[in-house]
Amino acid sequence: MALHFSDAEFKSRLEKLHATMEAEKLDAMLLFAQESMYWLTGYDTFGYCFFQCLVVTSDNRMVLLTRSADERQAKHTSNIPDIRIWIDRGSASPVSQLKEMLFDMDLLGSRIGIEYDTHGMTGKIALQINEELSTFADIRDASPLIPELRSVKSQEEIVYVRKAAELADKAYLAGLDEIRPGADEGRVLAAMQATIFEGGGDYPGNEFIIGSGRDALLCRYKAGRRVLEAQDQITLEWAGSYRHYHAALMRTVVIGTPSDRHQEMYLAAREALAAVETQLVPGRTFGDVFDAHAERIDSHGMMPHRLNACGYSLGARFTPSWMDTPMAYKSNPAEVKENMVIFMHMILMDSISGTAMTLGQTYLTTQDAPESLSTLPLDLPVKSG
Repeated sequence: MALHFSDAEFKSRLEKLHATMEAEKLDAMLLFAQESMYWLTGYDTFGYCFFQCLVVTSDNRMVLLTRSADERQAKHTSNIPDIRIWIDRGSASPVSQLKEMLFDMDLLGSRIGIEYDTHGMTGKIALQINEELSTFADIRDASPLIPELRSVKSQEEIVYVRKAAELADKAYLAGLDEIRPGADEGRVLAAMQATIFEGGGDYPGNEFIIGSGRDALLCRYKAGRRVLEAQDQITLEWAGSYRHYHAALMRTVVIGTPSDRHQEMYLAAREALAAVETQLVPGRTFGDVFDAHAERIDSHGMMPHRLNACGYSLGARFTPSWMDTPMAYKSNPAEVKENMVIFMHMILMDSISGTAMTLGQTYLTTQDAPESLSTLPLDLPVKSG
């Protein structure tokens, strides 16, 4: 089996889940999040684009129901002892086959928690689950349970996070070397992604974000490439990914001479990043982190140009997003805990002047001040030619 963690690590994770299930009075959980399956068993696939479900019971049984294409995948990458296949046949629903399996597992009338809040479950499947199981068992939403367990990283996980951070730094340096007047965005992107692959890394949970000129003000990837001009700006948001663990970074690079607006926005972003570092300590909340960011940026008169969130947890994630919970937004009561991996992004986009400025890096929380996992300087990056 191609497992990336020790038996003791997997045993510890299962024990934590069982303790949580006992506290929630659950007899079983139906896992649909690929992140949950990977964390708990090592199961590594993009087969969650189809129906699959991992059943975990309080009496220590684990059964995976998946398609035939993923049978060998599950056997090779996981420690799941019981793998069953649902059959594509006419209009038959895999949910009906799941119900039959739950009946065979003697779970009729039990208390079952379900992961609804995941890209691994479509709305159609959710409706079928409710229709088929609402009279079969006492079902309830258990979506937050495993993400909360996953948000605090073990020492084995932190090893992979540090490797992801190392790859992210190297990717930036490779991309920065390509940034100059006349350079194509595609070449910058290729250099960054190639560096991660060459370092043994993985595809990230979502596309790298790259945009120059007015596209530098965008916070999402879009198709199409542009050639950099002598006076320009380019925004990059990327992540090193290793064993699916992510460490993200964000920068806006100025080509030519920074404008006064670039300098003003950079100063606000730099102060905001320093402010959030004071709140990334155990006992504070993700709402406190957001407030620190907002206060500094707003003090510079830039409230209209900031976002309504300034960061989020990172971990082992699958497409379509590397973003994890908790997220830093106003009044979020989620606590900052030791050994969380948190990406902080200070994003300012002035649509009036067409000026972009971003500054972001990933931190590991400790008992005291957070540790930046990046060794890159936080100065305003400028390429003069």
